[in-house]
Amino acid sequence: MSTPPPKQPGNLPSKNPNSTNPNRPFKPNTQPYSSKNEDEEDEDAAALSENYSDTDNLQEPTEEIVSPRDAIKIGIPIGDINGVGIEVILKTFADDRLLSLCTPVIYGSSRVLSYHRKVLQLPDTPYHLVTDALKAKSKVLNVVNCWNEEVQITIGRPNPAAGQFALRALDAAIYDMQQGRLHAIVTAPVNKNVIHDSKTPFYGHTEYLAQKANTPHSLMLLVNDQMRMAIVTNHLPVSKIAGKITEDLIYNKLVILNDSLCRDFGFNRPRIAVLGLNPHASDEGLIGNEEATMITPAINRALQHNEFIFGPYAADSFFGSGLYKKFDAVLAMYHDQGLIPFKTLGFGEGVNFTAGLPFVRTSPDHGTAYDIAGRNLANESSFRKAVFQAIDIYYNRLNYKDMYANPLQRASSALIAQFADETIAPDDEN
Repeated sequence: MSTPPPKQPGNLPSKNPNSTNPNRPFKPNTQPYSSKNEDEEDEDAAALSENYSDTDNLQEPTEEIVSPRDAIKIGIPIGDINGVGIEVILKTFADDRLLSLCTPVIYGSSRVLSYHRKVLQLPDTPYHLVTDALKAKSKVLNVVNCWNEEVQITIGRPNPAAGQFALRALDAAIYDMQQGRLHAIVTAPVNKNVIHDSKTPFYGHTEYLAQKANTPHSLMLLVNDQMRMAIVTNHLPVSKIAGKITEDLIYNKLVILNDSLCRDFGFNRPRIAVLGLNPHASDEGLIGNEEATMITPAINRALQHNEFIFGPYAADSFFGSGLYKKFDAVLAMYHDQGLIPFKTLGFGEGVNFTAGLPFVRTSPDHGTAYDIAGRNLANESSFRKAVFQAIDIYYNRLNYKDMYANPLQRASSALIAQFADETIAPDDEN
């Protein structure tokens, strides 16, 4: 069975969100790395640690929750304590202008934060210790201590305990989010293997958060200045990809992607490209048949939600020809098919967003980077953009909710979209 050639998109107008990013880079301290251990921490860090509160003993939910229009509270689990996560967090919030846009709540350990700051020779950062996000103060870093135990820190090298500490911080942030105490979560990098080896099944933040939120379908969506890249199958061995992909799975991912582009990014009728699975998108059935039996039927089903979904495209020529520039988002079939072009075009500048969750979650597009950890070499740009992206998405969701609660505003939006459809044909290439 041959696969029909994909439809070509026109230059349809679409709405892009305005970023609040002041875009001022922070210049890190470049003095030599100072090798010290946790026994040499500052006395002030030791004093702060007396107020530790174990996540198992977090207070029961109170009636008070954060208002949607409060200064946005962002929960930040510190991730792997031996990687660059803490470094990029501290560097990001060294620009205190960001504290006027959000109230950060860091989940982890004030001792660990102080130790990293001293090793990296970063400027002193005052912390406000709290037991949960409800008690967070604005215009300052807030810290929730998630464990009482002494921590072995081996910067630049993984150790088994680090996985459990990273998971405790993540669970504490999720708990506060579920209690209505946070507006968004921005996760720092973790080592999946270290967590998995600690007897807790863990294949990545995306899968773990979806499970905790009891969400059957979520979507990994990578965002940078060049594109938005969504993935059908996340962290999966290549040998299992073809067996995992089904028409229903592709359809569900397309529905989540379309809804997210409208609700989270402010588009009216987003243009979505779908990539094929096989080389040359099966070359009309000569190289596999998934395009004809799964991908094209899924696209046809999704057209009821959005008529501007096109594909399947051969991945190599799609990116090589620059065709991706005509679309608001791309749906790739598997991890490397989407992330290789995404990171080639903007490595270190992207944001990972989990679409389909009942709350906002973003992260930087890099990992723990053990090879440069503790040396003051980590670039905080991606983490900073993850914070800005979380803020933008949160307020886009509020605006979307307000618009659809107002019938007149919704009707006006529909008329504008209809006018755009009538004045510019979908196949217009000019």
